[in-house]
Amino acid sequence: MGSVSYSYQNSPSHLKHVVPLDFNSVKTVPDSHEWVVEPHASGSLPLINLSDPNAKSLIRQACEKLGAFQVINHGVPMNLLKQVELETFRLFNLPTHRKLCALRSPDGIVGYGVPRIQCYFSKLLWSEGFSMMKAPVEHAAQLWPHQPDQQTTFCNIMEEGQKEMKASTERMMKLIVESLELGPEDVKWLKGETEALFALNSYPICPEPNKAMGLGPHTDTSLLTVVYQSSCSGLQFLGDGIGWIPVHPIPGTLVVNVGDLLSILTNGRFKSVLHRAVVNDTHHRVSVAYIYGPPSDVKISPLTKLTDDDHPPLYRPVVWKDYAYAKSKHHNNTLNFFKNTKEEDP
Repeated sequence: MGSVSYSYQNSPSHLKHVVPLDFNSVKTVPDSHEWVVEPHASGSLPLINLSDPNAKSLIRQACEKLGAFQVINHGVPMNLLKQVELETFRLFNLPTHRKLCALRSPDGIVGYGVPRIQCYFSKLLWSEGFSMMKAPVEHAAQLWPHQPDQQTTFCNIMEEGQKEMKASTERMMKLIVESLELGPEDVKWLKGETEALFALNSYPICPEPNKAMGLGPHTDTSLLTVVYQSSCSGLQFLGDGIGWIPVHPIPGTLVVNVGDLLSILTNGRFKSVLHRAVVNDTHHRVSVAYIYGPPSDVKISPLTKLTDDDHPPLYRPVVWKDYAYAKSKHHNNTLNFFKNTKEEDP
């Protein structure tokens, strides 16, 4: 069983953290979903052409300064991304009772429901999600029980989407490793069976968007998270001394952010950046996230070549499933939880 899946068996969700609100049934934001939403700032993410000879250095700078960037010429066909987007809308536009047929279990991670990060927050989120780690054959049959052709179409497109996102993400990981003047011998485990979660996210139209939050501020447990967002803006990253930077969609781009495990791997050199998703009162927004992590049995720790006497290892070794479990308890303080404690001099 995948490491991410296993970690959630030990931290089951409360039912209210599994079943989304029936967003079509409310005219105002209920108290349970009411947030204080900080306004966003101006600014933009770096846009990097992966075919640029300077791509490696530009990626390194972006990872060190903010922890997020956008890419073009990433290798994922645009027509495939549009097909994934269409199928995502098709899923979330199903009647509520039909979507609930594919409800994830409280101790699971795949299927339909409230985003798993809901457990980080006391207020509920204005969003719904559907996650998978392979072709979602069983769930597709539950969503479209009398439409076998639609089941096949959905599964084929999702499987192809995961395949292409995996190839693109591995290409970016290679550039990241090379940007640090490291080689394949330093990350041999990347040739193993890496794990990933493919997450479809839905942010329904909200009657009072200044009172609701699609995804609350959080960092990701992953090495890298790669996001394709529809034509409506909503994703925002927290820049030091800047505030919340909105990511306005640019056709054909993917958004990439550093996860906690990559921050550990680089000994804190790369930033695992806080991000959130806001909602609006005019458009139903969707996004697709490829959440990429290491093989399940690999302990992630600061790479030896990135440490020395002046830069000792900041973090203890940890496998992804243990980190994900700790994240459910310590939330955005999890990186600090895994920091090495400096012994006092006698």
